[in-house]
Amino acid sequence: MGSTKLNIHVADINHLAKVSKVISHPARIAIIKYISTSETPCNCNDIVKEIGLAQPTISQHLSEIKKIGLFDQSATGKSLNYSINIDKLNEYRRLINDFFVKTQVNCNK
Repeated sequence: MGSTKLNIHVADINHLAKVSKVISHPARIAIIKYISTSETPCNCNDIVKEIGLAQPTISQHLSEIKKIGLFDQSATGKSLNYSINIDKLNEYRRLINDFFVKTQVNCNK
C-alpha cells in the first residue's frame, strides 16, 4: 500500500504546507489583512461589506483560516467576532521566514 502525501514528510514540512495552503488564497489574504487593520473585532457581515464576496463564501474562508488558529473568536449574541491571534501570527511568520532563510543558506553552500 502506498504512502499518503502527509505520511512521507516530516511534521514540520506538513505544518508549513498547511499554513501556506490556508494563506495562499487571495480572499483569505484580504480577510486577514482587513481584520488586522480593524480597531475592533470583526464579524462576518463586516468582512462581507469590506471584501465584497458573498456571506457563505466569506464563512468558508473564515472556517479555513480558523483551522490553523490564526483568529481569536468571541461571541456577541449570535454573531462571532474575529481578531488576529498575535501568538499564532508570530509563530507562522517565524515558520515561513525560517523556511526561506534556511533555503537561502542551503543555496549559498
